[in-house]
This record gives sequence, structure tokens and C-alpha cells, in this order.
Amino acid sequence: MTTPQAPHQSSGGEIPRYAELLDRPGRLKGTAWGLWGPTDQLGTLNHLTPERVLAARESILTGAVVPLNLPLTEFDPPIISHRGSVEHTVFGLNEFHRDDRIDSFFLQASTQIDGLRHFGHPDRGFYNDTDPTGLVAGQPDLGIQAVAQRGIAGRGLLIDVGAYREAVGRPIDQTRNEPIPVTDLDATLEWQGSSVSPGDIIMIRTGWLQHFRQVTDHRDGVLRSPGLRQSEETAAWLWDHQVAVAASDNIALEAWPPTDSEVTVDAELNGSMPMSSHTGMLHRILIPLLGLTLGELWALDELAAACTLRKRYDVFLTAQPLNLLGGVGSPANAMAIL
Repeated sequence: MTTPQAPHQSSGGEIPRYAELLDRPGRLKGTAWGLWGPTDQLGTLNHLTPERVLAARESILTGAVVPLNLPLTEFDPPIISHRGSVEHTVFGLNEFHRDDRIDSFFLQASTQIDGLRHFGHPDRGFYNDTDPTGLVAGQPDLGIQAVAQRGIAGRGLLIDVGAYREAVGRPIDQTRNEPIPVTDLDATLEWQGSSVSPGDIIMIRTGWLQHFRQVTDHRDGVLRSPGLRQSEETAAWLWDHQVAVAASDNIALEAWPPTDSEVTVDAELNGSMPMSSHTGMLHRILIPLLGLTLGELWALDELAAACTLRKRYDVFLTAQPLNLLGGVGSPANAMAIL
């Protein structure tokens, strides 16, 4: 295992910018490996310092709580075929007792958090050069339990791209995998009167989830959703804003499928690894190279309505994944406090 080298530091010991990460040598190019130490398991969650969590209290104005989770049974049949449907059984030892169990429980089948063992980079491996042979059930490396034992709490920021695009007469095409550029993120922030602060948990609302729930005919069998453009520019935007968690209301944060991607890997270009549904995915940069925790299928419509009403889009946000040793992902268990 190669010992990760610390990235070049900006003056004053600041977090290096994405362009500086690209100056790193060899397979460390474009990575954050070693920035928080050679054994770090949290990646960008390190941006959620105690000082920033305390400062996030300023986002609480009324104390109203908005849960951000879909039902575990939201998608039946599952929208991703290899993730089955929950089987919930209620039973009792006698007529005055009830207990239950869940079978066929896929942890990323509904509102979810992706842990850092979810994706590796085909050319360089998993976050912080973690040995992939240890990424199995019951072993701790990059497991979701590291996130659960730390907890996620801090300033949440809704970026309502769907509402912005509607307002300016350019509605997002929910029927295809329209890539959303970072210029739309910046324009939405300006339209809302918001700005991203270091350590923010950003929530990008595209409006796709609302569309998917309203359209009952999915007979062509092809799952599509708009989402972030697969590009180095997108990765740089998220990293340079020091985002702690990037979540969305769509199926992958990025556009799906990634057919218009600008992201390539040498292993596929030289033929040593076959092309697959993962070809071109932005996940391959965000998770293994930058250590960014992702959230998908977050229920953001109620939150968007509340934020629009109060004309403020920052909230206090918590998310508590399951404390499962070696887990790849987890239900988000997220809520916003307004």
C-alpha cells in the first residue's frame, strides 16, 4: 500500500484548491488522499468542524422540522433492478405482542447516503489508497459505521435548481438525462440570494423525484434523470466550495445514465477494463478521489416549499446512517430544522 502524500498546501495552511490537487504526482493526481491523514475514513465530512456545527444554529428560525426521507418501500418494483423490494414481516409471540423483521433490505434502495467504499477509481483505487481486499462485510475500512459513529450535523443549504429553471423559462427536461452545469448552480444561488459556506451539506433539487412520482408509465424500462454534469468542472466546484455532503432528489446526484460524460479512465480507454453502466460516472471522482459523501433520492419538495415561504434556504441539518460495520451505504435518516 502506497502511503498517501499530503497535497500541496495553499498559503496559510488552507485546504488546497482542486487545481492544486491536479498537480500531485502519479496516481495521487486529483486526489485528496492524505489531506486528513493516511488512515482517514471520513473525507469531506472533516469539513464539519465543531465550530461550523455551532454556527449552523443561526439557520434555525422557527424550530419547524422537515423530514427528508422517502418510505423504505417507495420504489416497488425497485428503480435499480439489482436492489430488491423490502419484505416486511410483522409477527407476535402471542396475541398481545408484536415484533417485526425486514428481509431483502437493500440499504441504497430509497433515500440514501453513499459511503466511501461504494466506488473506487479504476486507475487509482479506493479513497486514501485503501486496500480493496478489506472492503467486505464485517471489516471496518471505509465502512458506513465510521459516518454513523461520527454523525452528520451542520448547515444544510437547498439549491433549488428546478425552481430557478422554471422561473427563468428554461424548465429542466425531466424525461432525459439532462446534464446540469455548475453555471446553473451559481445562477440558482444568486436567484435565491444564497451562498455556499465551507462545510455545507448541499441539497440540489432538480424536481425529478416529483416528476417520477407523477408519471406512472415507465414501460420503456430505461431509467433516466437529470443531474450534475459529469466533468472536472463539477468536481472542482464541489471541492473548492468545501462541500461536506452533496445530496439531491434524483437517482445519482449526477445525470443518469452518464452518456454525455466528460469523465474518462485509462483502464477503459486502453481496453483493460470493459465499458459498463458505470462508464463516465462522476461518482468515480467524487467518492474515491475526493472522499465526498453523497446523498441520493432525498425528499426535497416539502423543504423547498418551506424555504420559498420564508425566503431563506439554509437550515440546520442532521443525518444519521445505520451503524453497520463495513456497510457500503445507508438510509439517510435526514431531517432539516428550520
